[in-house]
Amino acid sequence: MYENLRKQNAGGHYGTVQRSKESNETVIKLCMEGMGMEEKGKPGEASRLFLRAWNEATNDFEKFTAAYYVARHQNTTSDKLKWLERALQFALKVNDPSVAGAYPSLYSNIAKCYEESSDPGNAKKNHELAISFRDKPSDIGPFYHGTKADLQVGDLLTAGRESNYKSEFIMNHIYFTALVNGAGLAASLAKGDGPERVYIVEPTGIFENDPNVTDKKFPGNPTRSYRTQAPLKIIGEVTDWVRQTPEELQKWREKLANVKGNIIN
Repeated sequence: MYENLRKQNAGGHYGTVQRSKESNETVIKLCMEGMGMEEKGKPGEASRLFLRAWNEATNDFEKFTAAYYVARHQNTTSDKLKWLERALQFALKVNDPSVAGAYPSLYSNIAKCYEESSDPGNAKKNHELAISFRDKPSDIGPFYHGTKADLQVGDLLTAGRESNYKSEFIMNHIYFTALVNGAGLAASLAKGDGPERVYIVEPTGIFENDPNVTDKKFPGNPTRSYRTQAPLKIIGEVTDWVRQTPEELQKWREKLANVKGNIIN
């Protein structure tokens, strides 16, 4: 799903997205153009692009994505609710962990619409659903962590380490992903002089969607990126992932160096 977005590892957050084979490039391109119009302060043009994406969407994933953006350009509560529920309907049909990351915000925004419509019963029900999905990510892995550290099966990865990308940060969480190529890129960008290592890891406690990437550029958690305050147990290692060229890695480093905004720690 989607094009590559920014990526970090245990000292930051994961962010490489793999495009779905079924994804219609036209629909995704239109949504990206719409977001560009939003950033330029042109909501009318953004709305037209998102509606065009909706009209050209051909599968549940594309319809979910387009409806998600159309919803936030509605002028009335009733219209916003209609589009949010439409986005949720198609998200549930997709039934994919990367899309499930959008459930909390969808249910929460639907609840707000019901509050504004003086419907406390439906508002309460949707608030409760938002909380339930926020606390329990549906992804079952396998999960990976990229680093240059030389570790062994049975070792534990723990939070409390210095960020790879902002040395003044001591990270309160340990980050991991369900995308092996994302973990491989993280390993390549991690601090240290050793070889890139991608470990298969097992969370030992509860974990959550990484808020640094979830519902940011795209709805949901398309990077399948997570974080936890509990240790990650190493249960294996993989060596087969898509490696970036030196030129590509340099571009990633330049992007990371120019990233603005704070890490949600």
